[in-house]
Amino acid sequence: MSLFDDLFGNKEPHKDTKNTLHWIPLTNENQLEEITSNSKNNTIIIFKHSTSCGISNMVIKRFEKLFTEEHQSLKVYYLDLLRYRNISNEISKVFEVVHESPQVLVIKNEVSVFNTSHYDILEINLSRFL
Repeated sequence: MSLFDDLFGNKEPHKDTKNTLHWIPLTNENQLEEITSNSKNNTIIIFKHSTSCGISNMVIKRFEKLFTEEHQSLKVYYLDLLRYRNISNEISKVFEVVHESPQVLVIKNEVSVFNTSHYDILEINLSRFL
């Protein structure tokens, strides 16, 4: 990672070989059907990220550090809001949440069971969703 990425934030999720978080890019509205269906058997997390927002860039880096080996079963989707705002709008409809950025949604049994935004994302106890 370059000095400028450290200062201004990288456009993609931070890649760290020690990190146990494996991002799944959310780039197509059809994936919302998959997410809904898969949430019957798995906990799904959606991270809505604005690559031009300083708060969002700081929060995503710290969010990644919340993940441990214990959280490997969580499926985590990354949504770039600047590229895919239409998907964010559809997420709001499908899961009945108000759009915020940055924002995390936890999807289980086809519904959003938890959502939060901004710095409150860093207070998530991921273990409660296993």
